[in-house]
Amino acid sequence: MGEIPVQQTNPAKTHENTLWVLTEVYYPEEISTGYYLTSIAEGIAADRDVKVITGQPKHMSRGMLAPKRETRNGVEIFRVWGTTLDKNVMAFRLTNMLTIGLSVFFHSVKHFKKGDRILVCTAPPSLPVTTTLATLLKGAGLTLLVQDSYPEILIAVGSAKPDSFFVNLVNHVNRWVYKYATNIVVMGRDMNELFQKKAAGLEVPIVTIPNWADLETIHPTPRAENPLLKELGIEDKFVFMYAGNIGHPTDVETIIGAAELLLADDRFHFVFIGAGAKKKWLDEIVAATKLANVTILDYRPRSEQNVFLNACDVGLVALIKGMWGTAMPSRTYNIMAAGKPILALTDKGSELARVIDEDSIGVHLEPGNPKALKEAILAMFQSRDELDKMGQRAREAALAKYSTEIAVAAYGAAVE
Repeated sequence: MGEIPVQQTNPAKTHENTLWVLTEVYYPEEISTGYYLTSIAEGIAADRDVKVITGQPKHMSRGMLAPKRETRNGVEIFRVWGTTLDKNVMAFRLTNMLTIGLSVFFHSVKHFKKGDRILVCTAPPSLPVTTTLATLLKGAGLTLLVQDSYPEILIAVGSAKPDSFFVNLVNHVNRWVYKYATNIVVMGRDMNELFQKKAAGLEVPIVTIPNWADLETIHPTPRAENPLLKELGIEDKFVFMYAGNIGHPTDVETIIGAAELLLADDRFHFVFIGAGAKKKWLDEIVAATKLANVTILDYRPRSEQNVFLNACDVGLVALIKGMWGTAMPSRTYNIMAAGKPILALTDKGSELARVIDEDSIGVHLEPGNPKALKEAILAMFQSRDELDKMGQRAREAALAKYSTEIAVAAYGAAVE
């Protein structure tokens, strides 16, 4: 592995020590983790020296060879070696996790300095473990950024049993990481409550910092002028849009079940945009059942968000059962930025449910019940005069609570 050159701290910055951001994905990756970690690092770089250790693009930008070292918007980026195999194949995903983990650990131990602060993301789940070891060896301070909670997410998707040896081992290792963390940043209030239990007795602060809306590029636009609705020929339909990762935690099955129940009702149309582990199943079931009221589109770049997020009457967010406290879909905030009401499948008391309820910006119901979803869809259609007001409240809430500036300031305070 090649050595990472390290520059001296910029004397113009107000902090003496460097902040290192460790993440599997970073610019030029456009998936949510890459977007958010890039924004955090570049936002904090206004006040202190920030360096990033990451890998080569392996998701939507897989195949692109980014520079091993570059400086972008005040942040030094160091891209280390690791395999970039298809993450939807479990053996390949594990290989990617192992190679990037070893590579990041090697460079962390070589270049961390005593007093540096480290912000490490929980994806892949091995990264916090190797990073904790590196911070202990070098005397650096650790902030853990939890975007997905393991092993809970593995239990929810059926990949692990709650009482298994594997789950107990992961929980034990997690406790070791939490013990040495200066603080833990989580995405929502349900996750904060979960981690208060997971880290009980360790006296590590749990800080809630929600993700945010891309308010710089997303805003409401007139439905009648939307080019995607015209391209698909569904201007006259009542459109529900799911845009984002179509992965194992996504309850696409319930949405498709509701679409089947509504197939004879030509007022409704469902649009899916994205990629992920369940995309193949989605393509196959729609083709097999001849669901003419469903359109599936491939992933579209972030630069087109304002078009496709506005190509609907209602934005869909769907999580499977058991995801309480494990994740908060960031697409929620961009739907809000577009001024659209939300129809969500989520556990009671989740952060997603709370965001919807506290500003009355949509409807949520528990996952796994296509008939209940169908009834919710019909009810929203019958009360569609209220949807504009929901959308207006969603936009106002996004502006007031979920901006980049608010989040970056909170991260800056968390890594002091």
